[in-house]
Amino acid sequence: MDYITAIRKQKPLIHNITNIVVANFSANGLLAIGASPVMANAPEEVEEMVSHANALVLNIGTCTQTQVRAMLLAGKTANDQGIPVILDPVGVGATSFRKQAVKQILGEINVSVIRGNTGEIAILGEVGSEMKGVDASTDHINPNIPKQVSRRYGSIVITTGETDVITDGERYSLCKNGVPMLPKVTGSGCLLTAIIGAFVSVADDRYHASVNAVSSYGAASEIAMETVSGPGAFSAALMDSLYNLTNQDVTKRKRIQMFTAQED
Repeated sequence: MDYITAIRKQKPLIHNITNIVVANFSANGLLAIGASPVMANAPEEVEEMVSHANALVLNIGTCTQTQVRAMLLAGKTANDQGIPVILDPVGVGATSFRKQAVKQILGEINVSVIRGNTGEIAILGEVGSEMKGVDASTDHINPNIPKQVSRRYGSIVITTGETDVITDGERYSLCKNGVPMLPKVTGSGCLLTAIIGAFVSVADDRYHASVNAVSSYGAASEIAMETVSGPGAFSAALMDSLYNLTNQDVTKRKRIQMFTAQED
């Protein structure tokens, strides 16, 4: 399936309840890929807003109790209407408040996709140590950890690092697309989560949509890096790359290994 063309034709509305640091970057990235972003956080309107959306993205990066309440209201409405929910548990191990917020979200909402860095997914798998900050992570993770998280919550789990792992609890894929500059730009992971929302919103197979979202974003970053040398220019080049990205670009560049349960 050509997900990029489908997004540009359908222009899915992606409702983001996200953090203040990345809201603008995520909105622009969604516009660049062809989706339609809306950033609505007020508990008074999120149920009505999400009812118009094609996907809901929850990001706890700068969450407050009020925002958690909004996430729960929106998430339950999304579940009732069959709208996919994507969760980014930013810095989940950094504080007890974040841990409790994610626990409540995962306990009360059926989350379609969880996307986090290796440190965050390790925390959800209860094998990680305490995080020192929201970006704390390692570069590698045993695929069995995200598989375990996937089975526990019934969600597709995406772990991003030097090698990205995407799993539905049985199958898993390894993606080696991407560039070292990505972690140098605040919000690059959060934008990927939003992009995943766009891909999942136009697909019946959410696992394959997630694999393609990760490889497409990685391919876009590689194209962007070809003409720049620092994070400022890279950030702008990434937007241009997402805007001009084609399925042919992704097919040419993708570095994916896919495994079935029998191949473990």
